[in-house]
Amino acid sequence: MKRRFTQFMAGLAAASALVTAPVLADANGPTSSDLMNDAATPGDVLSYGMGPWQQRFSSLDQLNSSNVTKLVPAFAASLGGEKQRGQEAQPLVYDGTIYVTGSYSRLFAFDARTGEKKWEYDARLPDGIMPCCDVVNRGAAIHGDKIIFATLDAHLIALNRETGKVVWNKKTADYQAGYSATAAPLIVKDMVITGNSGGEFGIVGEVQARSVETGELVWTRPVIEGHVGTLNGQPNGMTGKLNATWQGDLWKTGGGATWLGGTYDPSTNLLFFGTGNPAPWNSHLRPGDNLYTSSTLAIDADTGVIKWHYQTTPHDGWDFDGVNEFVPFDATINGKAMKLGAKADRNGYFYVLDRSNGKLLGAHKFVMQTTWADGINLKTGRPNYIEAGRPGAPGSGEKGTPVFSSPSFLGGKNWMPMAYSQDTGLFYIPSNDWGMDIWNEPIAYKKGAAYLGAGFTIKPIAEDHIGALRAMDPKTGKIVWEYKNKAPLWGGVLTTRGNLVFTGTPEGYLKAFDAKTGKELWKFQTGSGVVGSPITWEQDGEQYVAVMSGWGGAVPLWGGEVAKTFKEISQGGMLWVFKLPR
Repeated sequence: MKRRFTQFMAGLAAASALVTAPVLADANGPTSSDLMNDAATPGDVLSYGMGPWQQRFSSLDQLNSSNVTKLVPAFAASLGGEKQRGQEAQPLVYDGTIYVTGSYSRLFAFDARTGEKKWEYDARLPDGIMPCCDVVNRGAAIHGDKIIFATLDAHLIALNRETGKVVWNKKTADYQAGYSATAAPLIVKDMVITGNSGGEFGIVGEVQARSVETGELVWTRPVIEGHVGTLNGQPNGMTGKLNATWQGDLWKTGGGATWLGGTYDPSTNLLFFGTGNPAPWNSHLRPGDNLYTSSTLAIDADTGVIKWHYQTTPHDGWDFDGVNEFVPFDATINGKAMKLGAKADRNGYFYVLDRSNGKLLGAHKFVMQTTWADGINLKTGRPNYIEAGRPGAPGSGEKGTPVFSSPSFLGGKNWMPMAYSQDTGLFYIPSNDWGMDIWNEPIAYKKGAAYLGAGFTIKPIAEDHIGALRAMDPKTGKIVWEYKNKAPLWGGVLTTRGNLVFTGTPEGYLKAFDAKTGKELWKFQTGSGVVGSPITWEQDGEQYVAVMSGWGGAVPLWGGEVAKTFKEISQGGMLWVFKLPR
């Protein structure tokens, strides 16, 4: 069990301040209860998102908006080798060790005080892996004596956290059919909860729960209507209703990858998983809403049963994956305390829902423009489609009528996680303003082959920026402040009680902003694009900040004209750790 103690330090004016001391690590390692309490124990970082709600908010304030200008590197640790590409991971910190995943399905353990490498594990990947959007990995999970992560060939691997030796290795899907895995696992009630990747290959999205001790399946929940889930090896009900929103056999290759992982709310015992685009992209080949693609699903953590769903883009024709994280938060609205959740969707709208039942309470645009819809109907929950904004149906052997669409398919917000401040009540959204020419093409499913049925060219829509870090009030939908960045923003966000917001840029900077005003307070050049998610923790009485540096991800692969603009960004693979000088 974690043990925490506090000490009082007398101030010159006889005031006193409560200071959290370093966490004393349990010899057996973190428990599921410890993981649920992660947000309240700033002496470590035990989970992706820094707690089950994944608000990415730290109660630490030793480092704050008054002294952040003094922040300096404590050390930097290289991942080494030639695999310097796409470092999207969030580190974990426990018992004097920093654990971080790297591109090409690698996991590293570094000394948290010196940066010395303790061990490294490289997954042996087959030649035929098919990741759509670079060879990234977004992080690991820790429990007991194990550190667990997913691999590009759709495996889930548990290692001994002290030695890096394999404890168990489980295949979660068939990589030869286009499945892969890149998300950080979520651990709930001694179960490892994971999703899958591969939506561009006609796979079927699924959420799996496995025993953290053995890796054996507890339950599965496919997210496309017509497929059947399991519980303890037995059928556990069909997802939706067969052919309700899919014609014929299209549900068998319907997409809906759960590729970003999920969040968890202990108060409702619900897992919240987003689902990706329907397959193929060509919406004219699959009439209907195509449930449960481009949606948020609330799943009972014990059984895998879907309790409610909300579909952000019914009958998606633009690759507006609904995988973006659904972040629980509590707020009082019109005098009523409410259990809420928020999501900044790839389609350009920011949604607020009642997390107990999925009722839509608010939906506001957080990007410059949305040409596919001119708003969200709060009564029906459906978009007000602009029919001229949907790419046309292809003819026989010919592409359909192209349209200009904004946001681009890379999204108003892609995978990069936002943060919520319990102090300001604002969400900090790493967003992008861009558009695309998109057209549909004839396509047929073939196992292991790309299943798009569309072509596209991504374009900027503003002269002064693509990326924009935006502070949004979830109660009003108003943007309180924004910071514009020339290149797309592709990294996660961290906010702290010290009135700070941290995020990185492809130009190589880790930056700190005033959480209330958006004023840029500090920046540091890391030598490569920052597309990882920053964290902070307390160690030996000092507050530390860490982030991964290493340019990559979907933008350089899929970004068209935008990618050409930033082709000179250097690749890299480095863990940077910062603190205030003594």
